[in-house]
Amino acid sequence: MAYLGEDIRNLGFGLMRLPRLEDGSIDIEQTKEMVDLFMEAGFTYFDTAWAYGGSEEACKAALVDRYPRESFQLATKNAAWIDCKTREDAVAQFETSLRKTGAGYFDFYLLHNIAPERKKFFDEFGMWDFIREKKEEGLIKHIGFSFHSTPEFLDEVLTEHPEVEFVQLQINYKDWEEPTVESRACYEMARKHGKSVVIMEPVKGGLLANPPEQIRNIFLEAEPDSSCASWAIRFAASLDGLITVLSGMSSVEQMKDNLATMKDFHGFTDEQKEVVEKAQKAFAEIPLIQCTACDYCAKVCPMGISISGSFAAHNFLTLYGDMKQARRRLDSAKGDEKLYPTDCIKCGACESVCPQHLPIRDLLEKVTADFSL
Repeated sequence: MAYLGEDIRNLGFGLMRLPRLEDGSIDIEQTKEMVDLFMEAGFTYFDTAWAYGGSEEACKAALVDRYPRESFQLATKNAAWIDCKTREDAVAQFETSLRKTGAGYFDFYLLHNIAPERKKFFDEFGMWDFIREKKEEGLIKHIGFSFHSTPEFLDEVLTEHPEVEFVQLQINYKDWEEPTVESRACYEMARKHGKSVVIMEPVKGGLLANPPEQIRNIFLEAEPDSSCASWAIRFAASLDGLITVLSGMSSVEQMKDNLATMKDFHGFTDEQKEVVEKAQKAFAEIPLIQCTACDYCAKVCPMGISISGSFAAHNFLTLYGDMKQARRRLDSAKGDEKLYPTDCIKCGACESVCPQHLPIRDLLEKVTADFSL
């Protein structure tokens, strides 16, 4: 089957988790250095979104204002389900993205985070027709959507919208057979429909860069000089029909590691596939909270609880059994309001936007119990 990625090298720079300064703002100078390293290595795909606070502006400063427009591909996304009451509100996101990035046009434009409870906004506001119109006008080169739901629902959406050219999916070796994500089944459904695929979360929000010791030892025994993150990236990049594999890099060091991994990568050997399968089996025995720290929940939580921070602390406790360090992580996640999971009012707003479909209220109760809060 055909795909759109023939002229794009297989590592993409995800601009969701850019480095931050102490005041919380994006570190533009470090971002510029990362962009330069990325471009110098011959990689050209950048991914941002209207919903990634400060990311589109950082993209303009670090990339668009410093490189010829034809030298890179830029993707951004429309989240019509966030703060949109009318079609005009949803359309305004596109215009805002054009202004903030200064890009002039988008190589790839996505309807953001399609799921049953969110698709209705794109339908009601006519956003499928809108992106087709913008493609005809030359302001979008390729149209697609990012997706966090079941393969059955993906089949339904792609059958309804055959004009879509690509799908962005969460794929990593941990989620390949995970029943709440179904990476493999969603990937196979996209390819069944002949769609190209962009991979997101190949390192699962950083979890696979620093897995527990038993998984880490599996990889170290096979390749002592390769990072755990490199195994995750290469697993994703071994699939067919890809436009690119996005990595949400947060430092120059992460950028250098990914570039070293992917510069001359041509696929896994059978022996490397067996190593990953061994790691998958070991991971399946560990009961982790499947949070990727996207923080969509944080945008809607009326209490301002650091939900992803609480889950990260709990996962640290599960993985390493160190209550002292886990508690420090939980304390540091409270933020300025000093709120614990015990401050949850159980409104459920968080669960309505969670791409992983986590039972967040129940999980916060588990955090509360296991930390004896």
